[in-house]
Order: sequence, then structure tokens, then C-alpha cells
Amino acid sequence: MWGRPQKPRAALTFNMRLFTAIDIDPAVRTKLADLLHRLRPLARLSWTTPDRMHITTKFIGEWPDDRLEEIKRTLASVGSPGAFDIEISRLGWFPNERHPRVFWAGVYGGAPLESLAHSTEEALFKLGVAREQRGYSPHLTLARIREDVPLDALRREIDALREIQFGVIRPSAFYLFLSRAGRYTKLAEFQLT
Repeated sequence: MWGRPQKPRAALTFNMRLFTAIDIDPAVRTKLADLLHRLRPLARLSWTTPDRMHITTKFIGEWPDDRLEEIKRTLASVGSPGAFDIEISRLGWFPNERHPRVFWAGVYGGAPLESLAHSTEEALFKLGVAREQRGYSPHLTLARIREDVPLDALRREIDALREIQFGVIRPSAFYLFLSRAGRYTKLAEFQLT
């Protein structure tokens, strides 16, 4: 016990994988679930479960857990664009139909949604979160294509549904989410109105 003084141990810091997003209304989620139930048997893809769908406004990535309150305070300062509607409609592929990697449903929120995403990104940039290099392209990921699989039956069905409408939502808040082990957990809510 006597002898050399011990150095204080540094506090352990763990990283969390974070993002901000808007929730999907239950009625829209039900319509998306019905579509996925219809399409899932047509191709062996990595299908998204409807309970995990959300409209991402900013992917943050790894963040130290000891700075969680700092990021919450920053997000609380993001200005609200006021009340606005978001239409969920149409189907498509990223990066394109010839070489698809992601099958998506369109998200159309216009200038208010873009403003929210931009304001969030700028506020978080001041904390050291990198800016996105691509333009903001909101969508709901319905499935990911991880390997070459036959898509002919799925493409035929999608062609018949391309202009499908899932509904309109009016978000009252956006959320800070934690992504861990395939689950999303809301850590904080920020009002939009």
C-alpha cells in the first residue's frame, strides 16, 4: 500500500451510434407493412421491418456517451421550420434501376424538411460531426440488396405499383435515436411546432 502513488484512472468512454429522425404515423406504417408482406416472397432481399422505418434527418455516427447531454442541448437549439406535411409515395431504387442496392419509398417534405435536415447538420457540425458530402435525399429504405438475386418478379410487381401512395404525415417532433444491435431507441424528443 505504501510506495509509488497510483495514477488516477481515466474515465471509460463508450461510443454510441446515433442519428436524428422523424417517426412514421401508424396508418402509413400499416400500409408499408402490407406492401412488404406482398413483395417479400418475390425476391430474397434484406427486407426492413416496418417498426424500424423512420425518416432520417441526420446520420451522426459514433458519439462518445459522456457527451450525450451536449448533443441533446445542441439539438434542442435547432430551429423549427414550423408545421409541415410529408408525403410518403412512389417506389424506386438507389443508386439506379440497372444496378440496385436499395429499394425505397419516396419521402416528399419540400423546403421545410430540407431546412430541418440542414439546420440539424449545421448545429452538429459545430460539435465536430462531419457534414454529409451528398445532398439530402430523404427516403424510407424498404430493402437492401446484398448479393445478386433474381429481381424479375419483384420488378414486374413494382412497375404496377410505382405511383403508389402511402399517406401524408404531419410530424410534431424529431428524435435523437441510438442504434445498437439492430434496435433503435429514442433518447430525446425535440418539438417542431
